[in-house]
Amino acid sequence: MPQLETDADAIRGASKKDATLSDRVFQQLQDDIVLGRIEPGAKLGEAELANRFGISRGPLREAIRRLEARKLLEHVPHVGCRVTQLSLSELVEVYQVRELLEGEAARLAATAMTDEEIAGLAQVLQQHETQQDLRADKAYFQDEGDLDFHYRIIQGSHNKTLANLLIGELYYLVRMYRYRASRTSHRPQMALAEHRAILDAIQSRDGEMAALLMRRHLARARNNLHDTTQEEKA
Repeated sequence: MPQLETDADAIRGASKKDATLSDRVFQQLQDDIVLGRIEPGAKLGEAELANRFGISRGPLREAIRRLEARKLLEHVPHVGCRVTQLSLSELVEVYQVRELLEGEAARLAATAMTDEEIAGLAQVLQQHETQQDLRADKAYFQDEGDLDFHYRIIQGSHNKTLANLLIGELYYLVRMYRYRASRTSHRPQMALAEHRAILDAIQSRDGEMAALLMRRHLARARNNLHDTTQEEKA
């Protein structure tokens, strides 16, 4: 009986170790994809990744499955696993939907957010302002979830259906393209200024102004992304 307990403990320990390894690889690959260290369309081989991270195929495949669930990786017939790549027309469509839905989220947030939630939103911007790349006007990176200005506003709408639409399967893929677009000349500081204006409207409880500013902000981001993508093709 003691031996059985020891074996069970060993199995649980191995399972926890695999989960920890899988979490580490998942987070590292997600960061690499979002920050552009691995480009859209890049092929990822299991053997190469297993060697890079010093990990067995089991926990590696679990990390890959999680990235596929977030739409950051996809399986392509006769190609294998690669980083998801949206076409320009697909990107434009996604941003057009964001303009409509996030504009409405900002309008609702202006009246639905509590004073504490608005204070938290302001604190997020204060944290962003300390970023060296942002201060140097080189890039504007936002961590996911509560450290993401847009995420906070969507949650602040207190509309579950709207939140499910916006913080669903495309959220992480959009983050990748948001960061890429932010690295263009003068866009980081401009985006920050637009965020401040949206925050001011929400603090003033002016829903219509918050919606207008959010739609303009996303329209500028869409145009910037369009121009950046066209320049990369040239």
